[in-house]
Amino acid sequence: MRPLRYAINVTLDGCCDHRAGVPDAESHAHWATTLARADALLFGRVTYQMMEEAWRRPADGRWPEWMGESDIAFAEVIDGARKYVVSSTLDELDWNAELLRGDLGEAVRRLKDQPGPELLVGGVTLPLALADLGLIDEYEFIVQPVLAGHGPRLLDGLAQRIDLELVDRHVFRSGAVSLRYRPAPENSVAR
Repeated sequence: MRPLRYAINVTLDGCCDHRAGVPDAESHAHWATTLARADALLFGRVTYQMMEEAWRRPADGRWPEWMGESDIAFAEVIDGARKYVVSSTLDELDWNAELLRGDLGEAVRRLKDQPGPELLVGGVTLPLALADLGLIDEYEFIVQPVLAGHGPRLLDGLAQRIDLELVDRHVFRSGAVSLRYRPAPENSVAR
């Protein structure tokens, strides 16, 4: 069974706005490695469209001039990754993506039952629903040394508390900290 990992940048005050916790070259490299380990990415519509706009290879094949080396490494990994998108409003996708329809819990359980190394989910709304269903096997938060004071909050509205166990941590030169957690054993049964 493939584990499902939720991975996201977050500020010290819990903000998940992509404009508030902008990664540096070192954390971009970390994310590129993390994405490359995953068998597939799982996104909601909003996150999928945001990622596609920022990281899809342009039709002419050349990355924009604003991209540095770490941006390009990240872009190449995410551009080539297999993606599953949960959406009730999109009818078709490209960019190596497939729509997931029907019952969210059943659809994600089917993905997890397939062979492969791991599934990676990002965003804000979809991970909240998956956490409420007890389907997330690991959480990775890169806590950026920023106080945003606004924006969407990490897992805001969670139906019930989930106790976690720390399994790994890494401190970046920037002061950002990667924290990886798994649900504590009493949380491990999917609801």
